[in-house]
Amino acid sequence: MRTKTALRWLAMLAVVIAAVGCGLPDLVERQLLSSVTPPPATATAVQAPTRLPTVTPSPSRPQVQVKPTVSDLAQVTDQQVEQAYDEAERLTIAVYEQVSPSVVYITSRMVTMGYFGAYPSEGSGSGFIIDQQGHIVTNNHVIEGADSIEVQLFDSTVASAEVVGVDPQNDLAVIKVDVLADKLQPVDMSFDGDLRVGQRAIAIGNPFGLSWTLTSGVISSLGRPLQESNGETIFNVIQTDAAINPGNSGGPLLNSRGQLIGVNTAIQTGADNIGFAVPLSTVKRIVPALIENGRYPHPSLGAAGYTVFPEFAARFDLPAERGLLIVRVSANGTAERAGLRGASREVYLGRTPIYLGGDLIVGLDDFEIDSNETLLRVLETEMQVGDQVTITFYRDGRQLQTSAVLREQS
Repeated sequence: MRTKTALRWLAMLAVVIAAVGCGLPDLVERQLLSSVTPPPATATAVQAPTRLPTVTPSPSRPQVQVKPTVSDLAQVTDQQVEQAYDEAERLTIAVYEQVSPSVVYITSRMVTMGYFGAYPSEGSGSGFIIDQQGHIVTNNHVIEGADSIEVQLFDSTVASAEVVGVDPQNDLAVIKVDVLADKLQPVDMSFDGDLRVGQRAIAIGNPFGLSWTLTSGVISSLGRPLQESNGETIFNVIQTDAAINPGNSGGPLLNSRGQLIGVNTAIQTGADNIGFAVPLSTVKRIVPALIENGRYPHPSLGAAGYTVFPEFAARFDLPAERGLLIVRVSANGTAERAGLRGASREVYLGRTPIYLGGDLIVGLDDFEIDSNETLLRVLETEMQVGDQVTITFYRDGRQLQTSAVLREQS
């Protein structure tokens, strides 16, 4: 009798829950209903319970979804948790598991001279394996000036490294370790698509010595010029809000497939979540030359001058509103060999001397040259030493063209 009474109470409770929605999640409600065994049928007619009228929700008042309680969550199985991972989490976990063995911890040691004599100093950074010959890419500033370099692999193997090649202008370096090939898992450098602002960006490195740390964010901007402390400019840099800190330098920036898209290089001083990475396109252009020759030859026009803008052009009656007005050409450089000329006269703007009379460059092959920065960017990112180019320029009010073979900057 007690059992039948208890079952009736449970059945009534389930009906009330179904009718008024007490807030229990569907999973708990189904478990409760399934625990109620209907009593055996008898000849006595049983009056069906009275149901509350169904109310159609108003379109302007959406139904409230009730969140599960702590006790409900405690009953969720590991399998259900695994299924509940959203796609972004699964991708990020997969990237970490795939790429971590390709990331290395770099320690550089040097002897520094101070007021009281020589003393040892140490720095650390990140890098990533690019082949099974032991080549590792990192930032130049991570290993610059080091007397010895030590690399720790993901499996805790520690090995000495030697410098293969460096390119301070793009803050890239290649080092090499001598370990068994089966310990070396190269990073995936096969990405050849177009990056887009908003695309996921994942960084793995060793910030502040916290080894193999993952941070994630998005690509915040593309095509940034990054002015380095040595005065050089790295072009087409990726800006990201993925957390990058000291020690991340030289580590990989990855897309959601675990493919390399850049090398983490710098952060914006005094700002939060503004980091920069050298793009994969630059890595692919520079690194093979570093491995083969230890250096990368940068093309140069061998000319220096003023960036021309409309007000400058109007003030000095120049034939084009934008371009590069040559002041001087380097001896035996590309411009001199092409027959370009520098300034021939000096005028004053207040007390400032202005040098005029040189050729005004406005084009290089199919690229419009509207400033000194544009010329440097085109030379660095679109051309190589040995390329034959067509230079478009003005001389004495006439537009002319000449051909030249790009020489290496001195």
